[in-house]
Amino acid sequence: MSGLRRCLTTLLMAQDTVSLKNYSFLHYEQLKDNLSGLSSVRICNGRVERLLFAEKENGVEIRVIELNTKHYGSKK
Repeated sequence: MSGLRRCLTTLLMAQDTVSLKNYSFLHYEQLKDNLSGLSSVRICNGRVERLLFAEKENGVEIRVIELNTKHYGSKK
């Protein structure tokens, strides 16, 4: 749970999604293909759980779409 708290705190403090790339532990990425329009960050470093969210044009406003426990690109 502390990983989720750290993740959400960082997202709330971010000025925009570009600044999320400064936090390497988040592994922020804009998604493609069937998840196009969503972005994701890692909840806990070293784990596959991701927070999937939609971005807004007028700043960082995050709506939780899904807490994904199986990484969409995982080959395991």
